[in-house]
Amino acid sequence: MIHPNQPLALSAAKNASTVVVGSPLLAASPASSPAAACCSSQLQQRRAAGPGRRGAGRLAAPRCSTIEQAAGVSSAVTVDRTLTVTATVTVQPPIGVVYAARGIDDLTDLIGKTLLLELVSSELDPRTGKEKETVSAFAHRTMKQDTYEAEFAVPATFGPVGAVLVENEHHREMFVKEIRLVTGADDSSTVTFDCNSWVHSKFDNPDRRIFFTVKSYLPAQTPKGIEALRKKELETLRGDGTGERKFFDRVYDYDVYNDLGDPDFKIEHLRPVLGGDEHPYPRRCRTGRPHTEIDPRTEKRRGPVYVPRDEQFSDVKGMTFSATTLRSGLHAMLPALEPLLANQELRFPHFPAIDGLYSVGIPLPAQLAAAGAAAAAAGGAAASSSTNIVGGVIPRLVRMIEDTTDHVLRFDVPEMFERDRFSWFRDEEFARQVLAGVNPICIQLLTEFPIVSKLDPEVYGPPESALTKELLESQIVESVTVEEAMAQRRLFILDYHDVFLPYVHRVRERPETTLYGSRTVFFLTGASTLSPLAIELARPQSPTRPQWRRAFVHGPDATASWLWKLAKAHVLSHDTGYHQLVSHWLRTHCCVEPYIIAANRQLSRMHPVHRLLHPHFRYTMEINALARESLINADGIIEESFWPGRYAMELSSVAYAATWRFDAEALPEDLVRRGLAVRQEDGELELTIKDYPYANDGLLVWNSIKQWASDYIDFYYKSDEEVACDEEVRAWWEEVRTKGHADKKDEPWWPAVDTRDGLIGVLTTIMWVTSGHHAAVNFGQYHYGGYFPNRPTVMRKNMPVEENKEEEMKKFMEMPEHVLLDTMPSKMQAITIMATLDILSSHSPDEEYMGEHAELAWLAEPRVKAAFERFAGRMKEIEGIVDERNNDPELRNRCGAGIVPYELLKPFSTPGVTGRGIPNSISI
Repeated sequence: MIHPNQPLALSAAKNASTVVVGSPLLAASPASSPAAACCSSQLQQRRAAGPGRRGAGRLAAPRCSTIEQAAGVSSAVTVDRTLTVTATVTVQPPIGVVYAARGIDDLTDLIGKTLLLELVSSELDPRTGKEKETVSAFAHRTMKQDTYEAEFAVPATFGPVGAVLVENEHHREMFVKEIRLVTGADDSSTVTFDCNSWVHSKFDNPDRRIFFTVKSYLPAQTPKGIEALRKKELETLRGDGTGERKFFDRVYDYDVYNDLGDPDFKIEHLRPVLGGDEHPYPRRCRTGRPHTEIDPRTEKRRGPVYVPRDEQFSDVKGMTFSATTLRSGLHAMLPALEPLLANQELRFPHFPAIDGLYSVGIPLPAQLAAAGAAAAAAGGAAASSSTNIVGGVIPRLVRMIEDTTDHVLRFDVPEMFERDRFSWFRDEEFARQVLAGVNPICIQLLTEFPIVSKLDPEVYGPPESALTKELLESQIVESVTVEEAMAQRRLFILDYHDVFLPYVHRVRERPETTLYGSRTVFFLTGASTLSPLAIELARPQSPTRPQWRRAFVHGPDATASWLWKLAKAHVLSHDTGYHQLVSHWLRTHCCVEPYIIAANRQLSRMHPVHRLLHPHFRYTMEINALARESLINADGIIEESFWPGRYAMELSSVAYAATWRFDAEALPEDLVRRGLAVRQEDGELELTIKDYPYANDGLLVWNSIKQWASDYIDFYYKSDEEVACDEEVRAWWEEVRTKGHADKKDEPWWPAVDTRDGLIGVLTTIMWVTSGHHAAVNFGQYHYGGYFPNRPTVMRKNMPVEENKEEEMKKFMEMPEHVLLDTMPSKMQAITIMATLDILSSHSPDEEYMGEHAELAWLAEPRVKAAFERFAGRMKEIEGIVDERNNDPELRNRCGAGIVPYELLKPFSTPGVTGRGIPNSISI
């Protein structure tokens, strides 16, 4: 039971000798009475008589009497010099762990010396001005499962307990959930230390772990007795920047992205270092691994990627397929499937064959049995059969064929395809997904016309666009000119021209891969829906060929119609690549990691800002490490299955340098910058497109987060001056800018955090990016990309009219459907990306959603608890508002025949692939 108003102090036991009535004994100042002075004198004599290890033994209980005047009445009071305090430690043992020293640890448990605990007073000794002696005791295992108990004899003058030091006597780490201190048998005296952290073995690291109380303190308010511990803990977390990190370490430091390829293994795996003048990029967590022989700038890829211990997955998360498949399941399944698919046509022969992935499936070959046996031999706990090695990690995808023991890889039907299997073919759905799909954050208001490239014409060719005034006006269904439509804010553009054009020739060097720069212009109808007007595809000039560009429209004949469909497919592949590399990976996963590193290095665990942000950082560093290991690495899933190939991460660096700025990561500012909203005189936003589901629902979530952050910050900071004087917040934000995002450190747009409003704005932005923004671009991936023709990740053939080769044009004119299928991903690419999107779109069973879980530190303060309850209530209200909007026929971008309701910003979800739910953090 938590007592929010209770001072974190130990009170007298019920069976103590006569005590002074009226105040908790250990909350009183040691020198507040003659009795305390007498006690201090005797304790000083004992220490002078026999010095020993600090806090190593229990203090005896000397007794003295004194006469006090209390309310005019003289009374003799005998004060008990020590109190009996019981510590109950709740742990969570690792699942299925067997290790060599287990027997020794069991013996340690048996003799009652599992954990050594030290209680640290919040107060200084008034006689010396130094920290008081700690009080120590060993915790022993109890009859209650996963519970240890220790008993202390604590001096009555000890004061409030501000911290507990823990030493793990086991040979293996232990996950400590909480420590509860109770004086005597008085449960009302309970003091809780919310740990939820791994405690390393003393044989790995002799330093004791420090756990602070649930009460939050600004640096200037830190009790004197634990000031030094507050600083020491931060020094430990910062480390010294040297050496290779160990599995059990809790050190947070920065490094560049120099571990994406291993040229020592294969020279083709050499990748540019991301981070620095040549390739600006956010920083990642430093691992300290040695560098390669071939390239001294590149870090060796050996063993698992280091992640600070408390950032790693829980056992529940680690055992789910969503966490482990990237490393084991796909690596076992896909190579075994490749020979099977290689014997068939590279592409799908017809669209019904794609449909068969959801109905018939693909038989799993016998080779997987060998993969399963190898995994079992390597991992011990891994399964030893094809069924288990694949089915154990991708249970949604692997099914047993009825009446047989054979298994197939069969995908669930994506919701978009299930509702309307032909929707992906229609222009209305193509345009609708720009506002309500999985990448609704790239559409912009068209503000300049004629459209002109900003690239160097000497290198790339003439800058003028093929999207002319005459062409656009011929496609607008209403009698308006381009100028009038722009004045009415009714023309919008999806612009992937200048960002992709420099990579066209390099990408085309890859086998079976092509690329264009593209622009797509939309017109806003009176029903608040978008209508695509025209698509421009461009190839830059080269030393041997001139620039090529052409505009495509949905023309009146079959040839123009099929060319339009092909052009749409190319644009969709551009949008899919940009979504995965920039909207998703860069703007959420990658840019958030520096906030996490800086927070752990500069904000104490007892800082209220750390405790506010902590739920929003859960698992992010671990999932980023897994991405570097299997997704974004050289020859990883992204390079193999998305069109940029080896240039994928380099391209995200280009986007970071050109477009990323912290202030525009705030949802309102992002909408204003893209021209999708206008800020009124009263500060409120007016949306340019009234039915813009991402913005409509996103602003509800944003405003709810901002109100929660405001209530929270206003409780802990009573003035702007307190914010400006907060050395930890100042150091945190300075480090985010100068180290975490060092390549942007001199930009003028970085907001200041020297006022409450400034701090609230920064925190709201970070909390939004880790929750709402990530949910909007992540959890709909399988719904929309699980049927890959809707969002192809690669295009393998050029437009047939680019070269006008006779053979290509003949094939296009005779069988345009086959040309479209030839252009789309191969079978292997499609299966790889479908399985990956299924994994990335899934919620794990231990997901924590916005407004669902409160930190104990929040509950310990009544006003903060009330503010969180209001926040939780608002998130539940948003659930209902989203449902109402999805049933409103006037909102045609989210309600209509066969349309997938927009639920990506609906706050809560069940486990699995649901297309809804806003977790606190970027956990997948």
